[in-house]
Amino acid sequence: MDLNAEIDQLMRESQTWIPLIMQYGSRVLLALITLLVGWWFINKLTNQVSNLLAARKADPALQGFIGSLANIILKVLLVVSVASMIGVETTSFIAAIGAAGLAIGLALQGSLANFAGGVLILLFRPFRIGDWIEAQGVMGTVDSIQIFHTVLRTGDNKTVVVPNGNLSNGIITNYNRQPTRKVVFDVGVDYEADLQGAREVLLELADDPRVLKEPAPVVVVSALGDSAITVSLRLWVETANYWDVMFMLNEQARDRLKARGIGIPFPQRVVHVMQNAAVGE
Repeated sequence: MDLNAEIDQLMRESQTWIPLIMQYGSRVLLALITLLVGWWFINKLTNQVSNLLAARKADPALQGFIGSLANIILKVLLVVSVASMIGVETTSFIAAIGAAGLAIGLALQGSLANFAGGVLILLFRPFRIGDWIEAQGVMGTVDSIQIFHTVLRTGDNKTVVVPNGNLSNGIITNYNRQPTRKVVFDVGVDYEADLQGAREVLLELADDPRVLKEPAPVVVVSALGDSAITVSLRLWVETANYWDVMFMLNEQARDRLKARGIGIPFPQRVVHVMQNAAVGE
């Protein structure tokens, strides 16, 4: 009798919770399938993004970062969507994520600016590792490009760390981007000097295997100064030879001009003193 009563009680209770199981069980099953399929699809998609960046020869650091960031964001959205499928209220959860993101953004706005600058530098590549650049008042060779900063090595072997936010928003001069550079070598000669002789001396200096034949070197009179006539030698060299040629010109120009009797005057200025006559004379 007691056994029959317990069976009857169980049957009456089953009429309450079986529909609930049927209702929520199907939701949980569908949510679980969505989670598994979505997880697989996100991994597949982010791998395709990484492969696309690699095919476009994007920086390896940028490939890994964008792939990881996209993977995390998509999986967070997937989990929120799955939670809403089984009846979990996600409005407050989304609001909390947004508030936390805003607070973090305000607290780390400087770091986020550097982060955004790093992404732009890695994406558009205004310079590469090994380039000699001038930016933010610093000149040096690019040693490394990080997501938050760029490391430069100056000519006297000092390490300078430049935040990417400032770097991406400022003027960058890249001295290695072009294969050739123009050398402008100015020298002042005396007003009584033989200009044709000075021109010949400078063109003889330009007869060097490191100097490109096209465009051909030229010599022009670029200025008439207070104490000297400025004669300018203009020629083109490969970028790697720029400083060697410039140093060679500085070293040999004086001796060659002196041998031709062409002087390089010291800076000077002629002052005329006018004396007024005495009153009554």
